[in-house]
Amino acid sequence: MSTVKDLDLLLEDFAKNRVPGCACIVMKDGETLYEGYKGLMDAENGRKTGEETLYRLFSMTKVIVCAGALILFERGGFALNDPYSDYYPEYKNTQTAELLGNGSWRIRPAKRPIRVKDVFNMACGLPYPSALSDHPTDKAMNEARARLDREKGGRYTLQDDVRAMGSVPVRFDPGEHWLYGFGHEMVAALIEKCSGMTVGEFLKKEIFDPLGMTHTAYRFREGEREKMAVLYRIGEDGSYEPMQGRMDARHEPDAVYEGGGAGLFSNLRDYAVFTQMLANGGVWKGTRILGRNTIDLFRTNMLNETQLSEFRNTYLDGYGYGLGVRTMMDIGGVGNSTPGEFGWTGAAGTWTSIDPKNRFSVVYMHNTFPNHEEYHHMRVRAAAYGLLE
Repeated sequence: MSTVKDLDLLLEDFAKNRVPGCACIVMKDGETLYEGYKGLMDAENGRKTGEETLYRLFSMTKVIVCAGALILFERGGFALNDPYSDYYPEYKNTQTAELLGNGSWRIRPAKRPIRVKDVFNMACGLPYPSALSDHPTDKAMNEARARLDREKGGRYTLQDDVRAMGSVPVRFDPGEHWLYGFGHEMVAALIEKCSGMTVGEFLKKEIFDPLGMTHTAYRFREGEREKMAVLYRIGEDGSYEPMQGRMDARHEPDAVYEGGGAGLFSNLRDYAVFTQMLANGGVWKGTRILGRNTIDLFRTNMLNETQLSEFRNTYLDGYGYGLGVRTMMDIGGVGNSTPGEFGWTGAAGTWTSIDPKNRFSVVYMHNTFPNHEEYHHMRVRAAAYGLLE
């Protein structure tokens, strides 16, 4: 069994030897078992990591956005088997890019439409496109974005983005494979269509305000820019080089894009409250956000064996994938969490584990590239779960 001292020493080691600074909180039944801030949020100016430090969530935005969409699911706003084109007609006649035996591509009608479930569980066939790829899907997505940039002067919205991708041929027939990518932008756009609000407005009204998450947003408010942890690139020699904040332009007050796959920032305690709500049946301090059965649906594996083989790696060994979150299926060989534990990771090092069985959650944060997720997160998970009696 580990102790809070063991977890404290682990974070001190991270901040001394691997990242400029980091933070972690462990909670159960609404009570804090551990909270620690180590190292520097700004190494050049000697500013320490602390309670007010803000972190770019990157893909940990996805957990909040998918939870927000499930609020609308509970209200009958959409069904998971609905064609996505019911909400965005641009996806009415989805095409598939099929590689032929001679190495050429054929663009043909998809075998079935993209469904809402497909955009939640990354089975719609739209990736995060690579500028270096010559795949027809990537090329078409990049060309669509370039047109939007020209037409909108670089200030296109989530609605513009999602509508533009409706004409892109997908990489595979919807539902046949798992491919990390654009699906959660489509989930966020579904929120906007069903609620009549921007995704930021909806999340503030339905999640952030009820939970008291006053430090979580898409846009900087007064004093928040200065609280953001510096984003560092870690060199092969272990040195830290400040980077221009990736996507930070979208945090500026005059920005217009609010993403579903990334784009929120938060601090440790705000995100911990959100995870405790999910770990405790959808309720925080008497305020219900989601139903318990909906949380169970959220964290139920939706992938078949082929998709699981495409999803898993050593970092995700034992996990399946639900409606936008990894979900533990088999703890054998990977660690000491619990079947049904769920969460996700952000590209710059943020990570969460949410465990409804134990009413337990962990949030860990740093902001670096590369994030060295496997090294940090597996060790934090082991130490945090060691606190459970």
